[in-house]
Amino acid sequence: MDELVPLPVLLPLFAVGAKFIIGPKRPQLQGVISTLVLIADTVISIVLLVGADRDGPLVVQIGGYGAPLGISLVVDRLSGLMIAVSSVVTLAVLFYSQSQGSDEDADTPLAVFYPAYLIMVAGVADTFLAGDLFTMYVGFEIMLAASYVLMTVGGTRDRIRAGAVYIMVGIASSLLFMAAIAVAYAAAGTVNLAQLAGRLALLPGDVRLAINLLLLVVFAVKAAAFPLSAWLPDSYPTAPAPVTAVFAGLLTKVGVYCVIRTQTLLFPGQQVRGVLLAVAALSMLVGIAGAVAQADLKRLLSFTLVSHVGYLFLGIGLGGTRALAGTLFYAAHHITVQTCLFLVTGLIERREGTGDIGRISGLARSAPLLAVLFFLPAMNLAGIPPFSGFLAKLALLQAAAADGRAAASVLLAAALVTSLLTLYAMAKVWSRAFWRGPDEELAPGELQFALPGGAGVAAVVRRGSRGSVGISGRQLARSESYPPGMLLATCALVLVTLGFTVWAGPVTAFCERAAEQLENRAVYVTAVQRASGEPADAASVSGSVGAR
Repeated sequence: MDELVPLPVLLPLFAVGAKFIIGPKRPQLQGVISTLVLIADTVISIVLLVGADRDGPLVVQIGGYGAPLGISLVVDRLSGLMIAVSSVVTLAVLFYSQSQGSDEDADTPLAVFYPAYLIMVAGVADTFLAGDLFTMYVGFEIMLAASYVLMTVGGTRDRIRAGAVYIMVGIASSLLFMAAIAVAYAAAGTVNLAQLAGRLALLPGDVRLAINLLLLVVFAVKAAAFPLSAWLPDSYPTAPAPVTAVFAGLLTKVGVYCVIRTQTLLFPGQQVRGVLLAVAALSMLVGIAGAVAQADLKRLLSFTLVSHVGYLFLGIGLGGTRALAGTLFYAAHHITVQTCLFLVTGLIERREGTGDIGRISGLARSAPLLAVLFFLPAMNLAGIPPFSGFLAKLALLQAAAADGRAAASVLLAAALVTSLLTLYAMAKVWSRAFWRGPDEELAPGELQFALPGGAGVAAVVRRGSRGSVGISGRQLARSESYPPGMLLATCALVLVTLGFTVWAGPVTAFCERAAEQLENRAVYVTAVQRASGEPADAASVSGSVGAR
């Protein structure tokens, strides 16, 4: 089974090479190739997840070279969970984008979208599988290059502007990441994670702390944790719906994954526990405060993304098996739920011509299926029982309550407030866009009415501050304006989110086993050393080698 480990990275890259040979004139063939590759990726990722859970970490040394010069790819329970969930999400978003008919409006040309999308998938997989810091860096760079193309596809002014901010933030974090790698190599003589796990313990405390903080800043930027999240609410909403969905659901979790991996494997002593908890509290409160103030649905969801990253940092900062298990459950849940909500937002914008909830009304009556597709993940995000969002949050809150320290109590209160305000934000969207009748006022100072003649155009009359009146028009889309494939892809992903609720017991048990494995660093280290044929590192690594 070890030979399957590199395939989630290699298959998308081989497919991109085949597409360049085919050329841009055959988008349907490109779509078939993309679909087959991502289906294969999903199947392989699930097989790797099951194998890592049953047999322990799966390790491949690329080219047969061991550490410190070789490249290690590792699938343990953590990376197996993340790569399996990400494969399911990227496959669903691909179906959504194919059904969108992007070439008809030149908004998201498929000849550009498909190769960039597969390159991004390869970068995500490479980061999850990376057994050393430099390979992790390469994965980030692959994601950055592909995501910049995806964010600016179509070439509109707003997308270019947002993409410029995104790329500058990405370049700055990449330079800092390279500096962190250089410091780690200079201090420990290796960037292999298994070797660093032992050697960093031998370094002076201030050197170890400097490396820890450098890596934490880099990954916090990628995860969009406050105060390094200002770029996200302005960048993501400008991208096409499928791009925004996969960015919001998946890419920020890549940063969270790296924080979990490094804090548990390289820095298990909780040196930066206070920093992690502070980041968690600020992300939750500032993010949800921004969400409550938004009128645009994409921006509202972007701010909730920032706030719920705080829950993940809460579990990492608390540490321990219970908190880590809750974090893993919440990460898997949040990837799917957040992606669902952005896909539904894409359907709403396609139907109504806007994402401004002040100008949308009556969707619960005119589009009941769309209302259900929004309501289920929205309540899941808010943590309403019995959804998986409630179960994951409950695990984190129980871990905070059991901690007993004052900081944990403050975080417990912040998490509860964030959950209540998330429910308020989702209820605001529901009451205005879905529940309100079409004859009610759309927004302060605005009135919408249909022009005669059956042109399907709505006029919006705005009263200015000095009594002036302005009239603007927008095209009103019909309910059948979105293809069935977009609905099917969204429905499938909603069912996946509900699956986390239906099978919460097995998922929770798996996350607990994964958390125990993260706490027992020797399992990971020994697996990598055995695969590379290297003797055990001189520095001891705490944990029982016999545990799986």
